[in-house]
Amino acid sequence: MRKQSIRLLAGLALGVMTVASLHADIWQDVEHGYASNGDVKVHYASIGDGPLVVMIHGFPDFWYTWRHQMAGLSENFKVVAIDQRGYNKSSQPAGDENYDMRLLVSDVAAVVRHFGEEKAVIVGHDWGGVVAWSFAFANPQMVDKLIILNLPHPNGRANSLATNPQARAGTGYAKVFREGSPEDPDVFFGNPMTPQTLSGWVRDPVARAHYIEAFEASDFSAMLAYYKRNYPPPPEGDGVLATPPPSAPRLDMPVLIFHGLQDSALHSDGLNNTWDWIDNDVTIVTAPKAGHFVQQDASELVTSTMKWWLLARQ
Repeated sequence: MRKQSIRLLAGLALGVMTVASLHADIWQDVEHGYASNGDVKVHYASIGDGPLVVMIHGFPDFWYTWRHQMAGLSENFKVVAIDQRGYNKSSQPAGDENYDMRLLVSDVAAVVRHFGEEKAVIVGHDWGGVVAWSFAFANPQMVDKLIILNLPHPNGRANSLATNPQARAGTGYAKVFREGSPEDPDVFFGNPMTPQTLSGWVRDPVARAHYIEAFEASDFSAMLAYYKRNYPPPPEGDGVLATPPPSAPRLDMPVLIFHGLQDSALHSDGLNNTWDWIDNDVTIVTAPKAGHFVQQDASELVTSTMKWWLLARQ
């Protein structure tokens, strides 16, 4: 099925618009805490009351990336945004093996249980999206609803990399991360890894200051370990994999997907046929002018749609 079959829902609000700009900074409003997963402490920031929503950031990022969505959902939900292990105030165990996907998934389970819940709405962006998909595959009974931002379904991403040269070309950075180290002077898109370069994508100067502080407290080796441990080598040549990845398990919870179409690393072709692998309703929302960090580039669209979608399914 071609891309044009994906239904564009950009701009959908249905009367529940929450203007994210009115909540530009919730830095002083959140409560901080830690969930324990063995020896690992998972830091989180929380706000609001109601059904539990757990938000998982990607690379390079931390809990504050969700500030607009946290404010917008806090009237109806208990919103908990975590720092993934290796980032900011969460534990930073040494060794690539400590960033295996099964451990990242177990961190999310520990957070859900920390709040005394059996299930939650799980939200993930980028590497947080990988963790969110993986969490849903491994623990479907713990996922009430699934929301993914700029990380296509694993089956769709594999298909896109195998058939689309443009999608494969966008993965060159990952090879650098998999093979490089934080000490390399050009490891981060031609630059060194510093708190300043890692936060260079953040437009708001006030937010950027928070990002620099968070990255000063983070472990750069841990950030790259996500790629070294979990990112498979992309297809080469004609795109045929020597060993094709197994199809992901089917899911039966409602799924909402956002995708900024200006993302140069994760091609929108990967969205195609998502509905074929999920046995519930699938909503796909594209933001034509947004890039990889769609939750910030199109914050009002993401926040209002997320709120409408969740409230419509209570």
